[in-house]
Amino acid sequence: MDFRELAKTEEYDFLRNDKRLGNRIILLGVTGSYGYGTNREGSDVDFRGITLELPSDLIGFTEFEQFEDRKTDTVIFGFNKIMKLLLGCNPNTIEILGIDEDEYVIKNEIGQSLLDRKEMFLTKRAAASFGHYADAQLRRLQNAIARDSMSQPDREGHIIKSVGHALDDYNRRSETMTGGVTKLYIDEAVTEGLEKEIFIDGELKHYPLRKYNEMMNTMMNVVKEYDKIGKRNNKKDDLHLNKHAMHLLRLFMMGIDILENKVIRTRRPDDELELLKAVRDGQFMKDSVLTEEFYKVVSKYEQMYAEAEKNSKLPDNPDMEAVEKYVLDINRRIINGEI
Repeated sequence: MDFRELAKTEEYDFLRNDKRLGNRIILLGVTGSYGYGTNREGSDVDFRGITLELPSDLIGFTEFEQFEDRKTDTVIFGFNKIMKLLLGCNPNTIEILGIDEDEYVIKNEIGQSLLDRKEMFLTKRAAASFGHYADAQLRRLQNAIARDSMSQPDREGHIIKSVGHALDDYNRRSETMTGGVTKLYIDEAVTEGLEKEIFIDGELKHYPLRKYNEMMNTMMNVVKEYDKIGKRNNKKDDLHLNKHAMHLLRLFMMGIDILENKVIRTRRPDDELELLKAVRDGQFMKDSVLTEEFYKVVSKYEQMYAEAEKNSKLPDNPDMEAVEKYVLDINRRIINGEI
């Protein structure tokens, strides 16, 4: 498919006519199934990109984070917003920097300058945003499929692992951490309706109240997501679940690339695509349940990921001085009318 020609069609006129887009777009490329290489007949085309804010967004009263066109499944992030997301190695945005060259439909000199600096965003934060996120999603998937047979204590065991990962990532990113959680564990429940539940032992000293609230919200959001998926509609079809399972593996694969090789590779290589497509096509599902073989594959990737995380040479956090200098330079040029 010629994506550049597709972007020129009437359906995508908003790319040229919206005041926040047009020549303000610095990058626009193909993500989703076509970007990953998992597309098949009838797959939707997903465009993701980055656009520069207006001067009034930077020093005036207007605000802008992202543009969405749901009809074409196009999302274009504001420059400042995506920089913040990239700092956390957010999977849904970092992939924009790893698209195959011929699948960028728009790329100007500023877009190229961002691509030239993409290693600024490659840090061990990827461990949480890719590996731990995929791990949590997998356990939610298990919960969604097997909720009728999974005991409440087993379910709590799934939750505590994801909560722990989320908390580890929060602590890694928190620069004001002066005292922290010492232990998460499961014990006999005191909450009505539960057999077992997660408890927390900790000691906080001189800890900012607002940071404490953020920390608790981080953990509770994980619990809420599990509870929500535990009440899923039984009629949710296997095709959707297979697609979800495929993306869990893809996240592990992409995370390993980042941690081990310092590379953002959105399109997966042929050997990985063979496996991903097999999962997507239901070869690892029987009677609406993912097979034991699937979980063996996941276990293999979990081990590979853990090894990549352990041996990663990436820095713990981004070089904020370098990132800020770059952002200031771009925004100063916007305000001065140079771009």
